[in-house]
Amino acid sequence: MKTTKKLKISAIIALLALCGTSFAQIQTFPWQGTNREYLIKTPQELDKPVPVLFFLHGLGDNITRIDNEYNFQQIAEDFGWVILVPQALPQSGFSMWNAGMMSSNIDDSGFLMALVDSLAEPYHINLDSVFFTGFSMGGFMSHRMAIEHGDRIAGCAPVSGLITFAMSELTPVAPVRMLHIHGTSDNVVNYDGTSQVFGGTLGLSVEAILDYWQNANGCEGDPEIDSLPDTHNDGLRFIRYTYGSGTDLEHIKVVGGTHTWYHSDAQYDASYMNLIHEFFTRKAFDDGVTENPKNHLSIWPNPTKGEFNIEVEATTFIEVMDVLGRMVIRREIRPGTTRLDLSGMPEGIYFVKGENGPVAKLVVSK
Repeated sequence: MKTTKKLKISAIIALLALCGTSFAQIQTFPWQGTNREYLIKTPQELDKPVPVLFFLHGLGDNITRIDNEYNFQQIAEDFGWVILVPQALPQSGFSMWNAGMMSSNIDDSGFLMALVDSLAEPYHINLDSVFFTGFSMGGFMSHRMAIEHGDRIAGCAPVSGLITFAMSELTPVAPVRMLHIHGTSDNVVNYDGTSQVFGGTLGLSVEAILDYWQNANGCEGDPEIDSLPDTHNDGLRFIRYTYGSGTDLEHIKVVGGTHTWYHSDAQYDASYMNLIHEFFTRKAFDDGVTENPKNHLSIWPNPTKGEFNIEVEATTFIEVMDVLGRMVIRREIRPGTTRLDLSGMPEGIYFVKGENGPVAKLVVSK
């Protein structure tokens, strides 16, 4: 009898320990008199400053559920990035971001930027590489962040979210790399800005959103259009619109796509998260060279005010060229990390090329 009782007590203690572990994953940050909740996922190795990707959830959702579904820890490991997943506060009975859709005193915009500032030092976050994505209402909020904080945000990728009419009256503080993803069969947040579920019009249509960002980012002319490979019998077609000149602007129209975050490239033609990461790290070259945290050549911070680090795995000569192809720096770099300085050069885009082939785009913004 005593043995059985001890086993029950041990089981209860073990259960409480598990519950405590699960609860401890949710951290809090004081903002406007409220302890705001968030999850933070990091790669195992944080030996240098790394980018951070915010993921903003949809209406009525919560960070525990989406973490269980999306496995943000695995994404952090795969990308080598910090993944930050904040929780919206309840409004009108639902967890909801203040994306300019209704009158609210909740300063979510300020909260999100203050949160990343508070975490930059302990988690080795590169504040020159702050990225946002979000789904549905989180997509609406991602647009707001780009409009209000584009001077601090390196890129945004809203999914199934629009720009509200209130936000559309604002002029973005700065151009920002923008990827908008939307399904043509979305009846919750329709492609034309209406909603069959909620009724009425929620915001700008996708076409109007692209016009808005095309003007803000200085992108002239018609976009180039191509299709992603149709590899699965999923009833979807991923069509990409790439706008030339200016700050990067892309749209992926998911023909047949519903109000869904497609996150398995084993099941669908593409994974939204992989498309977003590729866009954020893609270099502006016709041959499609991409930057990957695990590639042979890494540079950070990017954008930079002038000084930046370059890391290579083997001794190589690197060349830094401006957009006209003029060489700015040629230097032999040994394995490990070397710091270079372009502070004497004008603002703009530069290309960093390694002797063995890898290429990266570096943005100097003072």
